[in-house]
Amino acid sequence: MVERVKKTLLVTGVGFLAMTLWLSLSSRAQSQRDAFSKWRPTRELAGVDYVGSNACAQCHAALTANRQANSMSRALEPVESCEMLKARPRLSFRNGSYNYQIVRDGNRSIYTITDGVSSISEPILYCFGQGKAGQTYVFRHKETLYESRVSYYQEIQGLDFTIIHPRGVPESLEDGLGRPMTMEAAGGCFACHSTGAVSAGQLQLNHLRPGVTCEGCHGPGAKHIAAIKADSKNLKVFNPAKLDADELSQEFCGACHVSFEKALLMPKQGGAINLRYQPYRIFNSRGHNGDPRVSCVACHDPHDKLAEESASYDSKCFACHLTSRDQVKNAERSAAPCPVSKQNCTTCHMPKIDLPGAHGKFTDHWIRIVKPGEATPN
Repeated sequence: MVERVKKTLLVTGVGFLAMTLWLSLSSRAQSQRDAFSKWRPTRELAGVDYVGSNACAQCHAALTANRQANSMSRALEPVESCEMLKARPRLSFRNGSYNYQIVRDGNRSIYTITDGVSSISEPILYCFGQGKAGQTYVFRHKETLYESRVSYYQEIQGLDFTIIHPRGVPESLEDGLGRPMTMEAAGGCFACHSTGAVSAGQLQLNHLRPGVTCEGCHGPGAKHIAAIKADSKNLKVFNPAKLDADELSQEFCGACHVSFEKALLMPKQGGAINLRYQPYRIFNSRGHNGDPRVSCVACHDPHDKLAEESASYDSKCFACHLTSRDQVKNAERSAAPCPVSKQNCTTCHMPKIDLPGAHGKFTDHWIRIVKPGEATPN
């Protein structure tokens, strides 16, 4: 599939390729049974209520408890419960004549920019990201939501420019605050970092549940609970594990983590930051598409803590690759063995790469033989 898609790109252009990919994935989804079978993390189901993870825990206690260890569960926190800011009551950053501060005040954190004469201060509303790599802040100024011009980065344990934001000295205090968010942009951010924040196409922060909860991936739970109580065979819930590898990685996980299709519609596929677009990167990995052993959940359990040790992924590689040239090939394990090593596969084939301005390394999901000194493909 990968080679066919790349040939299509060369012959017909990006726009046609994106449409072809979308139609291919969508046609499979259309064959499923009901609205719940078409659920995606950034969509909504009309007339269906969220019940919260505590309701899920009544039947799925172990999975619900383990999910709390997964970083997705803390993709967004209200400022009053933001552990990162609680532990760092005063942060500051200077850009030319402008000084930024984030100061803890009880259950609040106040975001301030000053030029030494005048200042603008606003209370932070939400912290995006758990702070393990970085954390960005959203506040309201003159009835408009803003993304903060500066973010916290764990590697430097301090503030620096938010990725993609201008790095020059701002022309005014207002200009230096951050990025004003359109309702569409805000809806997209909250839809991926929280659960239930978008209803009837509108951002409704009073309905928000922090982080990606059970219902963020499985859909609103009210009808599921009703179906269970009624002993119905139609459980009214979505199970991503039933999707094929392409649908799961590109259409489901890619709804937030940026799919091949979404990246193609961006200038230069998003540029250097597409290193963070795992579904896009893995779609470019020759020979690693369409096999369920290479889908997102084949390597990452969304109900548990992210494994960070390279060795923990070796067994995933050996589900397809032989470990020795002397082994007999079979239908399940027929990919060529690595002639260099039998362990820590990802350190060579999915290396961690510095993302400029992010103060951290990201695992490159473009699986390939990485040669010393070569440029990271885009």
